[in-house]
Amino acid sequence: MTIRALAPLFVGDFEHYRDILVLPDDPRPAIPVRELITTDGLAWLLEHYRRFQPGDDRRALVSQWSRTYFVKLIVPTVAANMVLGHELPVALDKLEVILGDDGLPEAFRLPHEGQPFASKPEGPFERFKELLDGNFEPLIEGWNQQVKLSRKVLWNNAANYVEWLVHAMAGLGLPAEMLADGKRLIESERRPDGGKNPMFSPVRYVERSSGPSPLRQRRQCCIRYRLPELALCENCPHIDKPPKGAQLPESLVEQA
Repeated sequence: MTIRALAPLFVGDFEHYRDILVLPDDPRPAIPVRELITTDGLAWLLEHYRRFQPGDDRRALVSQWSRTYFVKLIVPTVAANMVLGHELPVALDKLEVILGDDGLPEAFRLPHEGQPFASKPEGPFERFKELLDGNFEPLIEGWNQQVKLSRKVLWNNAANYVEWLVHAMAGLGLPAEMLADGKRLIESERRPDGGKNPMFSPVRYVERSSGPSPLRQRRQCCIRYRLPELALCENCPHIDKPPKGAQLPESLVEQA
């Protein structure tokens, strides 16, 4: 069963996110997300994922898998938070992931529907605390410890989708104040405690003499090109100087 309170979000371009967050009555097999940062749990996940995405580079496999995890969790969770003022129980110890036929996240099972904020959050780090501190931080730290994948790569994988979502929602005409904490999240260099904000400035817009310009370009490469048959992303920071052996995405090859 999906969360009825979130139904107003899933229209138009966002309709296909309708069935991503489900409740305990969903009968499909699911894996506690906490298990995916254990040695055995991550080994199982990568072995399963390799059936659909070959490759021996464990860092690249984790990074590629994480991109689907982040986008499918971020879009409904952040949208519900900003637009409806609804906080969802997405901390690592509360969440289970349902895998699709391709070995990638298909849905997330939540323990309950969540609830509206009792009072307006004081800034983005309070508003998104459950997602950032309860989910992303332990997940990214766990994967860094298990496969030595750069924290910067993983945080950029996540922040990239927040930036895209905020701009997409602004393009739909939503009020700027409604999206303000989403913008502040990716525009604040520091957290309230003075520590660096790993979500800061995930992309840049680069003027180019040929091809699409300005090009929306990630700050960190997701290293997917290290996997067989996968080219660079269209917004890869290495587009103009590809690493040895890396292939350009077809869309840019056609425009060259």
